[in-house]
Amino acid sequence: MSFSGNEDHSITVLAAADLTANYRSNHPSAVQGFYYGQSAINAILAQDDCVGIRIYFGEDEFGNPKLVICGVLADENDILPGELAEYGTACPPSCGSTNALNS
Repeated sequence: MSFSGNEDHSITVLAAADLTANYRSNHPSAVQGFYYGQSAINAILAQDDCVGIRIYFGEDEFGNPKLVICGVLADENDILPGELAEYGTACPPSCGSTNALNS
């Protein structure tokens, strides 16, 4: 299989809310998500031949959850070396207003 960059990953708010509610129920004190700025995501997507992103689960030396984001080529390979993103802003505490995905 190869990636085109046009795969349909759409989901309804109701379905997304169910997924995040299940997670919060199973992990009540865990980080719910991370924020990444537009410039970090655009830098990854702007790499030559990048068709999308892959998000890896990680953990720092203190056991805190982290995400590592990298670009992906059509042949499904990560773009390495290349632009990477981490150090997302955790939710909580930075979750914004209460909504269907975070409450």
